[in-house]
Amino acid sequence: MGSSSLIFAEEYEISIPFGAYNPELNTPAEVWYDPPQIFVKIDDTITWYNDDREGHTVTSGKGSGRFGWMSDDFGTPNGYFNSDRFMPGESWSYDFKESGTFSYYCTIHPWMEGVVIVEKLIPDYPHDATGKELKFPLLQYTPDQNIEVNLTWDPPIIKTHEKIQFVYQFYDPQTNSNLAKMKYTIIIFQNGKEILRDDGIGQIGGDYRNFVFSDSGSIIIRIEGIQSSSILAEESVTVSGNVENKAIRAVDFTTVVYDNPEKTTHEIYHLKPAQRLNTYYELMIIIILIPAILFIGILFWLKKKPESTTKKAGAVNL
Repeated sequence: MGSSSLIFAEEYEISIPFGAYNPELNTPAEVWYDPPQIFVKIDDTITWYNDDREGHTVTSGKGSGRFGWMSDDFGTPNGYFNSDRFMPGESWSYDFKESGTFSYYCTIHPWMEGVVIVEKLIPDYPHDATGKELKFPLLQYTPDQNIEVNLTWDPPIIKTHEKIQFVYQFYDPQTNSNLAKMKYTIIIFQNGKEILRDDGIGQIGGDYRNFVFSDSGSIIIRIEGIQSSSILAEESVTVSGNVENKAIRAVDFTTVVYDNPEKTTHEIYHLKPAQRLNTYYELMIIIILIPAILFIGILFWLKKKPESTTKKAGAVNL
């Protein structure tokens, strides 16, 4: 990951403009550092150029503000970085190795303040939690080697506050045929915490789940308890000489969720089980049966109505 991230590293420049040494409102400098706020990525380098007429520093921490120095507030450094004083015509560079928001100021002129926001580098390819590039579909076998599970997700780069669709299929590795009506439980762990658990039944073609992540970090996608839905009682199988329950059949996949640079929130998202063929069949039965029952009822009512009318007419003639 380190070598690949360096390929995308960029260099940025910030000017300390003429007049930054002067805290007065009529100073020729519109900002103390130009630009006063900058967004970069991890491994990017920023170079500060002193275009002013006095020496300055670039020191991480909190400055005094325009008038704080008049009340003996000369800023508070936090130790992340410090250029020491560099003179007019000189420059100083710093390579950012971690993400975060870094405020900085000049210890000589503490009203001078700036901010560097370092974002995590988002790769252009999916990878597992160790940084190894992934090729879809991902493939894992259950411990007994009897079931093959394929997994893909879209979009391939997972970001916070963006809907992700996980699609998975179950296969018989001996015949390479798709397994239908497979019971399973899908679980997602993030940073050691379970954030999703849902049961399902895979139909022909597999199944899927949609999910939106609120936080960044490594995740584990686990599909466990894989067995045929026709098996009602627990069965035992032998795996590597040990007796194990089919309910523990499980596969794990890992990847990383990145902070979304374009979104900080998302609409309330209600997790719903994936639509399955069984549901379609049930709906089709309801759609067909209800009109049929109504139609039969109408025919029966129409058939009975003339008979009752004839009886009434006969009674009047009498």
